[in-house]
Amino acid sequence: MNVSKNLMEYLETEVLSKECLDKINALNNEHISRIVSEFIELCKPLKVKVITDSAKDIEYVRNKCIEIGEESKLKMDGHTIHYDGFFTMSNHDQARDKQNTRVLVPKGEYASPWINTIDREEGLKEVLEIMDGCMEGHECLVRFFCLGPKNSKFSILSLQLTDSFYVAHSEDILYRAGYEEFKKLKGSDDFFYFIHSSGELTGDPPITKNLKKRRIYVDLKENRVLSVNNQYAGNSLGLKKLALRLAIHKAHNEDWLTEHYFILCVHPKGKERVSYFSGAYPSGCGKTSTAMLPGQTIIGDDIAYLRKWTDGYAHVVNIEQGVFGIIKDVNPKDDPIIWDTITTPKELIFSNVLIKDGTPCWIGDGRQIPKNGFNFSRDWIKGKTDENGVEIPHAHPNARYTVRIEELNNADENLHNPDGVPLHGILYGGRDSDTQVPILESLNWEHGVFWGAIIESETTAQTLGKEGVRKSSPMANLDFIVVPLGKYLKNHQKFGNSLKYCPKVFSTNYFLKGKDGNYLNGMLDKLCWVIWAEGRTHGDYSAIKTPIGFIPVHDDLKMIFKEYLDKDYSEKEYVEQFSLRTIHLIEKLNRIEEIYKTESNVPDFFWNILYDLRDKLRNLKIKHGKEEISPLDFL
Repeated sequence: MNVSKNLMEYLETEVLSKECLDKINALNNEHISRIVSEFIELCKPLKVKVITDSAKDIEYVRNKCIEIGEESKLKMDGHTIHYDGFFTMSNHDQARDKQNTRVLVPKGEYASPWINTIDREEGLKEVLEIMDGCMEGHECLVRFFCLGPKNSKFSILSLQLTDSFYVAHSEDILYRAGYEEFKKLKGSDDFFYFIHSSGELTGDPPITKNLKKRRIYVDLKENRVLSVNNQYAGNSLGLKKLALRLAIHKAHNEDWLTEHYFILCVHPKGKERVSYFSGAYPSGCGKTSTAMLPGQTIIGDDIAYLRKWTDGYAHVVNIEQGVFGIIKDVNPKDDPIIWDTITTPKELIFSNVLIKDGTPCWIGDGRQIPKNGFNFSRDWIKGKTDENGVEIPHAHPNARYTVRIEELNNADENLHNPDGVPLHGILYGGRDSDTQVPILESLNWEHGVFWGAIIESETTAQTLGKEGVRKSSPMANLDFIVVPLGKYLKNHQKFGNSLKYCPKVFSTNYFLKGKDGNYLNGMLDKLCWVIWAEGRTHGDYSAIKTPIGFIPVHDDLKMIFKEYLDKDYSEKEYVEQFSLRTIHLIEKLNRIEEIYKTESNVPDFFWNILYDLRDKLRNLKIKHGKEEISPLDFL
């Protein structure tokens, strides 16, 4: 078929070359032609470049990114640095913007109080006005990607228009090329699409100027996201958290699941087996470090699709092929795999860290902090403050690295398996200083869904706003859920109960503190919790049944700590960590009850578990005459 008349008109004005016109025409898809034409007309780029899967096209993106200053080369071969917008420590573009990320809801449709929404007509009018001319003077890239392995029933194709070469370069690392996959659509509109512009730029390196007009609007009706006046990947990379929202909507209307999950392959010592686990943790709560535990292998660290499979298991795939990881506190002792990956030559993007003599430095890297260098505030010296007198750290707490999973020495062999992998267990966790035990196993699938639904976490630097505030985040997914929460939980219940081999569900907490305010868990202790969970999926370890779930027996943990960390794990440590803090648990349930009462159609199983658990905790407190119940009291 011929492309639209509008695109032919742009060819005549040299906005679109004959070569790029032919690339669009080769897809034989009027929907793509219409989208490209519509947003060329709206955003008014100086030039449009269509990028295919070819090495030449992808190299063009990488080189141009350096040429225009969105990235700069570092001393290590293949390493580059990118900076997102910064004006003050409270006015920047270096974390997800929750306030201005909104779901467009048509009039008359239910808008959950958990979701940041706006009337669809009002929202479209606002964002399209802001996007009018947003790419003036810029080159617009037309990109094609595949979310998930190629040739897979899991996967969803995605079209991206962006005027940020950093965004496009990041997506080449993080996602599988999809131009050739789009040809297989045979004209269908069964794909997501994302329009992004960094907007007017200022400074050197160039950063978004008009942060007050930053908008990230999710249009479920059209399977698209419109994003403008931002560069930070969490706001700009359509295929990441923006596509997650679209996929959650699609999945929950088609009886499968899209989750904020890592995918880990556990290799227990002395066993001729491997077990695949997924897990969800809010940002800054140990998600990536769990996905990259020493001695294990990784498929993904962020987003997963789950489908019921013919073997009776839920199978899971990573929609990405790369990692956009938090770099804060990555050091050779606590994160040896990540450290080795990001300190050796390969294609890798650092963002918002300090550069000193061509070498990146970040918070918690274990090295002496340089007295000066170049960072997101430009020339930096120790003690530098912003215009409000707030001290500027040498690296942002939410600084990142972007790298392909295959560059990791623990990449799992099934990373690109079109059938995914069978799921044996699910781990949920948050940042909790005073309530939850380090690990517990749910009593059953619905009990596990409940624990996932009541995740709470103290806020960190990964989102804009005040740190240290305890917030609820069901399945560590609240920021991205775009369907009513009652429907979301009911679909989880239905999905697990439909499986012949349902994954076991575990709740974890790496941030429990003692009465002295110090953490009770070491950084690598999480390996022992995961090994115990893996053993439980195969019946290797016994457990103590408590109202909150099954908790480990001390002798098993003692053996695991010695074998995996060469560490003595005392009964005193065990009792302090695994005692049920009944008052804090009851207070948590009270908070959760008040929050969920604002949501309609929450399924009965949720309320039944909450009320029953609270009654049992109150009775325990009365029976034992104390607020903290030792695990030994259950023996």
